[in-house]
Amino acid sequence: MNRLLLLVLLAALGGSSAYADTPMKPWGKPSLQGTWDFKTATPLSRPDRWKDKEYLTAEEAEKIQSDIIAGREAAAAREGDVREGLDGQADVDVGYNSGFLELATEFDGSLRTSLIVDPPDGRMPEMNDTARARNRPYVEMQALSPEGPEMRSLTDRCIIGFNNNPMRSGAYNNIMQIVQSESHVAIHVEMVNDHRVIATNESGGSVPASTRYWKGFSTGAWDSDTFVVTTTNFKPFTTPYGTGENVVMTERFTRLDQETLQYEYTIDDPETFEVSFTARQRMKRTDDDVYEYACHEGNYSMPLVLKAARKLEKSGETDPNWMPSWHKRR
Repeated sequence: MNRLLLLVLLAALGGSSAYADTPMKPWGKPSLQGTWDFKTATPLSRPDRWKDKEYLTAEEAEKIQSDIIAGREAAAAREGDVREGLDGQADVDVGYNSGFLELATEFDGSLRTSLIVDPPDGRMPEMNDTARARNRPYVEMQALSPEGPEMRSLTDRCIIGFNNNPMRSGAYNNIMQIVQSESHVAIHVEMVNDHRVIATNESGGSVPASTRYWKGFSTGAWDSDTFVVTTTNFKPFTTPYGTGENVVMTERFTRLDQETLQYEYTIDDPETFEVSFTARQRMKRTDDDVYEYACHEGNYSMPLVLKAARKLEKSGETDPNWMPSWHKRR
């Protein structure tokens, strides 16, 4: 049976997927359900060394992946008692050494040199000066001795994660689970136990512009075989990529085959970027479980941070910069 005839038969049976190997739900929509791993070694923006190269060859990707693995193994061997962590962090700086990290070693299955597919150069647009000024107080606050938890970042406070909404490869917890019914799609990201329950027919309604959410307000609808999620109404400083309060994030979920879920998102905010940008990657199905991420604002870290600040004040000592090392390098 040729592919064209198979697609015609699928359409006649109510299964209209453009991919013959796509699992289908009884109500005729592709199954997005499962647990998906989204860590990847593919950079978000195309590096300068590949500025004129959209794709890697399989041989190039294999060589780079081998070098990544060799480099990580060599770094682990050097750790010893010092226990260096990500990008040379000492053990007492943020506390993440290689034992806690789950860094990717493989490129996205598309072999693109960047996850960003639009603009065509694969690069994130430059943030404008107005947006930089808008974000500066939030960043500078994190360098100050904290008077209370509200002076730490939202990720330090475990209110939001740093690799979800949109989902993007991070240091760890790069896994999410989808549970799907005819009327709703539930998306659960392991980082900070982030979850969204989204109606599939835009029945979630609407909210006033003044109503704001930590993860934004999401509505969903099927566009043929792709589930499209539109998110607006973020709280300040929870928006993706430092965008403003009017940002619109559009995510697209497309099941390609038994093992692959294509995830695409577009960030549109003229107040921050001159043009919108779109990133795309292939998530891999995994049999791993989604575990509880025991991070919350009352955990051990926050009381210790505040205790250290009060101790320094009492002794008359000062710390010129409370900002974690990953922010210092920005």
